[in-house]
Amino acid sequence: MKLATIGVGNAGSKVIDRMLEFEADTGRNLCRHVLVINTARTDLAKPKHVPADRRILIGDTHQKAKGHGVGGDGEVGAEVAQNDIDEIRRIFDDVEIHEVDAILVAAGLGGGTGSGAGPVVIDELQKMYDEPVYGLGILPGQYEGGRPALNAARSLQSFVTKVDNFIAFDNDAWRSRGQSVEQGYEEMNKELATRIVTLLAAGEVDDSDIGENAMDSSDIMRTLDVGGVSSIGYASSKIDRETGGLLSRFSNDAEPEINSTNAAQIKGLVRRAVNSRLTIPCDVSSADRALIVFAGPPSMISRKGIEASREWLEDRADTVEVLAGDDPRAGSDTLAAAVLLSNVTETPRIKEIQAQAVDAQNKIRELDAVREEEIASLITDDNNELDPII
Repeated sequence: MKLATIGVGNAGSKVIDRMLEFEADTGRNLCRHVLVINTARTDLAKPKHVPADRRILIGDTHQKAKGHGVGGDGEVGAEVAQNDIDEIRRIFDDVEIHEVDAILVAAGLGGGTGSGAGPVVIDELQKMYDEPVYGLGILPGQYEGGRPALNAARSLQSFVTKVDNFIAFDNDAWRSRGQSVEQGYEEMNKELATRIVTLLAAGEVDDSDIGENAMDSSDIMRTLDVGGVSSIGYASSKIDRETGGLLSRFSNDAEPEINSTNAAQIKGLVRRAVNSRLTIPCDVSSADRALIVFAGPPSMISRKGIEASREWLEDRADTVEVLAGDDPRAGSDTLAAAVLLSNVTETPRIKEIQAQAVDAQNKIRELDAVREEEIASLITDDNNELDPII
């Protein structure tokens, strides 16, 4: 698949940056156009792989932003994007849309710019182009607090209804103990970029071989065509060059590797991809469609293994709409499996975020009412004998 990729806000921009890094490291050719949009100058300086002329500041003249961000306020983020919509439209005019199959908009839904400006950007893209627009949304962890949860729950409604498919990433499922906040986010961005690029870059003509069971961009788009919320699983193993087998790259709690044949080995990867941490935990059987991409040396990807993996996932997901294919990488020292579960409807984490958001909204309203009473009491005399001047 050929993509135009757009990061909105700090989190979205970082994910796009890591996608470009992983793409370069693995010789893939996915992101044909790239753009990051932010309301804070300092955040626009953070990407390492996005060209300087593809970093766009919005809201620098807005009274509540002025180039310093929107303070986590999603409504201000939306207002800034709407005010600068002509500038955003001019930026999109630079995209040679005939060169891409689809557009991917990435954003962190807990922050103000991603949650607010993201849906505005998507609206404009849908008006301008006929190509599918996919969303990649990062959901805040419970530990991040009530305001990010409120932003995410409200923005999620806008994202899912506006995009052709929404790929979710749950920070809660990927938080590791013993890491600093910065280390944690860096690791999560890396994991997400690996999954997205491995999955969506399949079928593109680059320096890799063409597989016998090659996955095509139309296969990916067909799987995403059902809309809704999607989740991605991923597993990889190092290749033992001496024995021709796989060496596990997983912790002790991972499912044991099946070593009898290459077919059994790659089926084991698919099982791990689905049973380990998905980008958002979900009931696999609630998926509408599914797709598997195997990436690695052609000699390690057997047709029998692809067929066995597809049959296993059909049974697990309870759907006959499962596609499977390969993305050969002759020079790779790993074999990887990426699994797309499209339009999953049983995702407990989303309900948890909604409940946390409702609590936060009620608390905000209560505190606002109390503050109004306290301010009135502060500036009014006890007997209410004084009148304001005007």
